Amino acid sequence: MSGIAVILMTAVLFGFGYHLYGGYITRRLGVDDQNPTPAVTQFDGIDFIPAKVPVLLGHHFASIAGAGPIVGPVIAAAFGWIPVWLWIVMGSIFIGGMHDMSAIVISLRYHGKSIASVVESTIGINARRLYLLFCWATIVLVIAVFINIVAATFTRVPGAAASSVLFLALAISFGLAVYRLKVPLWPATLAGVVLLFGSVWIGNHFSLQADTTTWQWLLFGYIFIASVTPVWILLQPRDYLNSFLLYALIGGGLIGIFYYRPQLQIEGFRTFNVPGLGSLFPLIFVTVACGAISGFHSLVGSGTTSKQLEKESQARVIGYGGMLIEGLLAVVALVAVAALDPDEFSRLYDDHQFVVAFAQGIGRFIHSIPLLNIPLANAVTFTTLAVSAFALTSLDTATRIGRYCLQEFFEKSGMPPSAQSPIVRNRFLATFITVICGMALTFSGKSDTIWPIFGSANQLLAGLALISVAVWLAGKQQNILIAAIPAGCMLIVTFTALILLAYQNLVMTRHLMLGLIAIALLGLAVYLLLLVLRFMRVDHEATTHV
Repeated sequence: MSGIAVILMTAVLFGFGYHLYGGYITRRLGVDDQNPTPAVTQFDGIDFIPAKVPVLLGHHFASIAGAGPIVGPVIAAAFGWIPVWLWIVMGSIFIGGMHDMSAIVISLRYHGKSIASVVESTIGINARRLYLLFCWATIVLVIAVFINIVAATFTRVPGAAASSVLFLALAISFGLAVYRLKVPLWPATLAGVVLLFGSVWIGNHFSLQADTTTWQWLLFGYIFIASVTPVWILLQPRDYLNSFLLYALIGGGLIGIFYYRPQLQIEGFRTFNVPGLGSLFPLIFVTVACGAISGFHSLVGSGTTSKQLEKESQARVIGYGGMLIEGLLAVVALVAVAALDPDEFSRLYDDHQFVVAFAQGIGRFIHSIPLLNIPLANAVTFTTLAVSAFALTSLDTATRIGRYCLQEFFEKSGMPPSAQSPIVRNRFLATFITVICGMALTFSGKSDTIWPIFGSANQLLAGLALISVAVWLAGKQQNILIAAIPAGCMLIVTFTALILLAYQNLVMTRHLMLGLIAIALLGLAVYLLLLVLRFMRVDHEATTHV
């Protein structure tokens, strides 16, 4: 099978999906630019601030993407490229796009708060607190694992560390130039992108070397600062500029595919069961998360993106469109590894060198572009640097969202700010608690063992978010099927995966902690579902009585 054919089919299907199904969802959600957004009505210059569409799309896309749409398809390719491609395309169009866009729109309706506010208004305060607790706990796990990934990358590739430090200085300068000196966006962007790629070049020649523990401490300090700093000065401009690395990676990969003309060398379907990974169902739907649907996206959409939207109609471009761009990146990653020699792919896969496999494939595509004339080694290095930058972007966004979740958990409705808990009033305290918990898990040495459960937890979060959307639609007397069907699919997948994971760790490998976490997640999901069903029954009886 030709890699070009796979890319073209994906582009056509995504184009139809955006215009047809994306438009249908827009109408069903009642998107209307006459409704003022929280960024306008609650402007505070820290979290709530209107952003231009290209800037916000860059921030949102860089935050949701990270390394997920790259690593997931590479791991799942062991099943064969056909089931992975089908899940990415169908999942992005019919589940992921709906999930991401609706999370943003509903957050707009609740003054920029998370979907937990929808849960409280429909199901009750206890359900809201459980949902926020689950979200916050997931964020802590994400922080611990991503700190390890980024620190290990900086240790192995010191050039990535040097480039990342330069990125931070550049982002702060960009934010000051645009928001304080009022430099027009496009000239500032042009200069910023040039300096961005200059930072990559400098990082290749002047590295920063330190051991993994040192990088871990430095990264924890960075994410604390990133969470409490006004969004316009660091987080937003950093993600915006970093998105150009992502665009360059996607663009270089796509153009390179047309020059390299790769043939997919691994089988369309290899096996139903992969040793060390598990069976095709349900693992493929859990392993490929960010490229098709990811619960983390709902946290980003209702956590940071909704606070920066200038008009409601932008939710379609940023939410649904951002999901499709990420799906395209996942397909490019799939083509990159599927085009490798099967023996090379198997060797890298067995050594868990998933990012290296991706970098080798994309590096060859970029190297084949005559106009660029980039040596293969440099192309592979650039790809590795870009992936590490994406992971760091997700890390600082996750910390800010963790702060939001913790503050919302302790917030009491109807009480003035002065009467709220210190955690609600003080963003430094809420961030400190979140970071400290992430540190405790990281330095306990247990964070790596939790990795197998991340996929299930992430997709379970997506299913719970979609249930919240369905409940909200029911309250608006709207057709709930656009959310209920995807929610049902995700819950079936995650329940099956968690049951298998609990059995494997409690009975077979005797890994008590992982087994108990799986059971706890199952218990939480079941309890929330019972609350939803109870609400739906009571609401139906009330409607029937009237």
